[in-house]
Amino acid sequence: MTVREACRDDFPALGREIDGHAISYLDNGATTLKPRSVIQAVCGYYESNGANIHRGKHRLSEEASDAYESSRTVIARHIGAAANEVVLLRNTSEALNLVAAGLDLPPGARIVGCLDAHHSQLLPWRRVGHLDLARVDAHGRLDRDHFRKLLSDPPEVVVLTHCSNVTGVVHPVRELVAEVRAACDATIVLDAAQSLPHGRLNVRDLDVDFMAFSMHKMLGPTGVGCLFGRSERLAALRPLTVGGGMVDWVDLDGSVDRRIPFRFETGTPAVASVIGSAAAIRYLEELDPDNRHRREQDLCAALVDGALARPALTLIGPPDHTDRIALASLRLDAAVSAGEVARLLSDSYGYMVRSGHMCAQPVVTELAGGEVLRVSAYLYNEVAEIEGFYQALDELLTWLAPPTGG
Repeated sequence: MTVREACRDDFPALGREIDGHAISYLDNGATTLKPRSVIQAVCGYYESNGANIHRGKHRLSEEASDAYESSRTVIARHIGAAANEVVLLRNTSEALNLVAAGLDLPPGARIVGCLDAHHSQLLPWRRVGHLDLARVDAHGRLDRDHFRKLLSDPPEVVVLTHCSNVTGVVHPVRELVAEVRAACDATIVLDAAQSLPHGRLNVRDLDVDFMAFSMHKMLGPTGVGCLFGRSERLAALRPLTVGGGMVDWVDLDGSVDRRIPFRFETGTPAVASVIGSAAAIRYLEELDPDNRHRREQDLCAALVDGALARPALTLIGPPDHTDRIALASLRLDAAVSAGEVARLLSDSYGYMVRSGHMCAQPVVTELAGGEVLRVSAYLYNEVAEIEGFYQALDELLTWLAPPTGG
C-alpha cells in the first residue's frame, strides 16, 4: 500500500459535510482520525466478545486476554521494545505522571527539561522536584549551549520533547541523549507523542530510559497511552495507583504486586481501544515509508510556504522544511481572535484547525505572545487542502480586519 492509496475513503469521518462543504481535517496534532480497519477492530471486540481480561477462565475472557496481550506485542515491536517493557495506560499524560511519581526522587531533585514541552511534560516534574528549562531560539530550535550549561550541574532526571506540538521542530534526540550520558547519570524520559505518529522510533537506538506516547495521535482509538521503560527501570518504579488487577496476592497483612508491566495497570483497561491500537499500527506499517516521507515533506512545504507568503501571518517555528513535521502555528493580528477564526473556518468552510495555547503555554507566550492558530496535516491530507485552507483564511482575515483611517 502506498500513501496515495491510503485515501480519504479509508476514513469514514471524512465523508461528512458541513454546510455543503466536505470537511478538511487539519487538527492532527491534537488527535488523528481513525481508518475503517481500526473502527472494525473495536466494534469486532464488542460484537463478538466484550468480556474482561486477565481474570476469568471462561472462553470469552481468555480470547479477550489473548487479543489484548497480542496487541501489546504489536505496539512493543513497533518501537523495538520487549512486550513486558510496554505499560498500557490512558494517555501520555498518565504515563509521564507515573514516571515522575514512581521514581521516588529526593526532595528538591533537580530536573532539566525544554521550554517547548507540553504541559504533560512540565507539570508532573514541577510537582516532584525543581525543573530547569533549556531555552529555544526565535524559531523554536533548542539552545544547545544552554542545554549543556544546565547539564553541568548534574540533574537527577532529563525530560526531553522529541517534537514540539507548537513549532513542529523535531529535536536531535540521539545527540541530546549522548550529551546527557556523557555529562551525568540522569534518568532520561522522552515525550514522543508528536513524533512517533510520523515515523517509527527504536527505543534501543534512542537510548532513553522511558518513552511515552498516545495511540490516538497515530490513527488509534482514544484512551490508550503507552509507556516504554527499560525492564530494570520499570522493576524499580513505584506504581502510581493500586487496586484490582495489579496484585497477585492480598491478605490481611499485605499484598504482593504482579510482575511488570501488570503492576502498573490497575483496574479494567480500555480493552477495545488497545485491540484497535494494534490495528492502527498494522495500518501504518503497511504504508511505504519512503512515499509517506515524501508526502510529509510536500505537506510541510505547503504549510510553511503558505504562511511565509502572507504578511498578515506570523509563522511560529522554523521558516524551512527540514527537521520538522507538517505542522504550522500561526500568529494572527492582535485584533483578530484565533478562536473566532477557527470556528468560522469550521462552520463556513469545513476546515478543522486548532486555536489557543496548545497545552504548551510557556513556549507559545515566549514565541507568539498570545494564542495561535495551529494547522497540522497527516497522511490522509492533500497539498490542495492546505492551499484551500490558506485561501479561506485570506477571505476571513480580510472580512475580520479592523477598520483603518480616522
